[in-house]
Amino acid sequence: MSGKKETPERRRERLRGEELKRNPTGNMNDAFNRAEMGNLADLVGGLGWKGMGILLLVIIIGFIVAFLF
Repeated sequence: MSGKKETPERRRERLRGEELKRNPTGNMNDAFNRAEMGNLADLVGGLGWKGMGILLLVIIIGFIVAFLF
């Protein structure tokens, strides 16, 4: 697959894999932290722009409702 036809999600995964091959022990701490706290980049990449927009809308409405009560 050429670089121009590569999707951003595949590019992220390819770069992550290359980094893991270059420095496997250095990424161990990052992997533990990601498992505990989650990763915003993975969330946004998996949802897409429509899903992220809906998620932000739900969060904003939740804060407004919580503020009113």
